[in-house]
Amino acid sequence: MRYLVPLALFTSPLAAGEADVIAATATFQSGQMWTVEATVQHADTGWKHFANAFEVLGPDGAVLATRQLAHPHVHEQPFARSVTATIPEGVTEITVRAVDLVHGHGGAETTVMLER
Repeated sequence: MRYLVPLALFTSPLAAGEADVIAATATFQSGQMWTVEATVQHADTGWKHFANAFEVLGPDGAVLATRQLAHPHVHEQPFARSVTATIPEGVTEITVRAVDLVHGHGGAETTVMLER
């Protein structure tokens, strides 16, 4: 006799992988203020595993801004969101990375050249 076991029993939150930033832009506002938009892709599975933030990093790796993402985007992939970042004078490029609940950061990052 054969027994069928539902595939769902073998899936893991790890199956969604890490969150990737697949595109990003930075638009100068004034002074040191920039609007950074990131397009994030992640196989969100629900409340236990979803992309929950993206970060804007300076050249030294310091976090300049964080956009918290409050809910899963299971049916909206990829998705774009923005954050206002204070970027010091003289910084010519930033890195944008995504964060997910299970892996933290570690997926694909995007570097953006800043043009005032």
